[in-house]
Amino acid sequence: MDTRSQIAAVRFGTGPRPDAPLPDDPVAWLEEQTRGPAPALAPPEGRDAPASLEEGYTAWIAHDASPPPPGQASVPTQLFRAEQQAWMRHLLTSTAPFHDRLTNFWLNHFTVAERGGFGVTTGFPLFLREAIRPHVTGRFVDMLLAASKSPAMLYYLDQVASVGPNSNFGKRSGRGLNENLAREILELHTVSPAGGYSQADVTEFARIMTGWGVERMRPPFATVYRPGNHEPGEKTLLGKSYAQGPEAYEAALRDLAAHPATHRFLATRLVRHFVADAPRPETVTRIESVLRDTQGDLGEAARALVRLPEAWGPPLTKLRAPLDYLVALHRAAGGTDPGPVLGALNALGQPLWNAPQPNGWPDTASGWAAPEPMMQRLDIAYETAGRFARLDPRQVLETAIGPLAREETRTALRRAGSARDAITLVFASPEMQRR
Repeated sequence: MDTRSQIAAVRFGTGPRPDAPLPDDPVAWLEEQTRGPAPALAPPEGRDAPASLEEGYTAWIAHDASPPPPGQASVPTQLFRAEQQAWMRHLLTSTAPFHDRLTNFWLNHFTVAERGGFGVTTGFPLFLREAIRPHVTGRFVDMLLAASKSPAMLYYLDQVASVGPNSNFGKRSGRGLNENLAREILELHTVSPAGGYSQADVTEFARIMTGWGVERMRPPFATVYRPGNHEPGEKTLLGKSYAQGPEAYEAALRDLAAHPATHRFLATRLVRHFVADAPRPETVTRIESVLRDTQGDLGEAARALVRLPEAWGPPLTKLRAPLDYLVALHRAAGGTDPGPVLGALNALGQPLWNAPQPNGWPDTASGWAAPEPMMQRLDIAYETAGRFARLDPRQVLETAIGPLAREETRTALRRAGSARDAITLVFASPEMQRR
């Protein structure tokens, strides 16, 4: 079997499945997933459609008035859990795994987390389905605008609490700026510290953003602009002036998306995620130039990634994060049940959509390779193998790692005392740990 087909499914996808033959032309297969609209994403089971913001906010209001009994999750939390199940079920069965990996990458880039409270849990379904997923092969500026104005992000980074101190409401209430979202857009989402922004820029950006918040108590149950909360006067961000008013936020975001430092930062993150923990500068420059020349076309950047020669040579070098690892285990065995994967993610320290900080989950081996977590992977490998002990271990190996399997792994499998032990050896092998 051509190793490139296996590498395409492992390095750029979420791992092969036994019921999905590997592509004859892996580059064409990957590029096809970057063209056209996002593949369909089914709603949570038992629901006709994703939870609307109105439904979620209504449930939130009801929770405030009458909390659920002890031991029973609130309705907003139930909606969030249903969306987690739906996304994990999709990852396990999807036939467009490169698009899914891109979605997970950008969800991590624009981190919002469950620990942000009901504002995040209520808004997350639409954050995934409308702010991120439709744009992962589109233009970065469109994703930046959608993510930065989404209710989940506005709640997660406390923009809903930011008030211009000299606005009408600010002068009446004594409330002032919250700079969290302004700082993270500059530091984590766009130009990065290499862009040379200052604390004064953070404050000015926060002033530009005032007025933008979320209406959850009444229609329109969505992101709104409140003129009475907006800081009056002209603002200056990275040397450019912006007039007061609601248009300034979008104008500033468009300028940040087009900044050369943003192109460099995004290119570095993409290459680090898909190719190497310490990417070569010239490799980053190639992706940076694509982003610059196409005005931030993420589809073109993704297609350039899969054409990097250094992305195709075995051995596999990137340590799989727990999410990548667990999804690959269950796909290799033909699994479709999201429950065990979500539970194991908690055990391995990467609970879905609940990163501890706004900078998201680590994207290099140093973030996951400590001795205790690696030992926990062995326990998970054994537990998962038990779920699929009726399978032929040889077939699991051929599906999971195929031509990338070392002779030592094949020999260990033949000598295993049981099917479960043999599948455990496949799941715990060095080849399975990497992509």
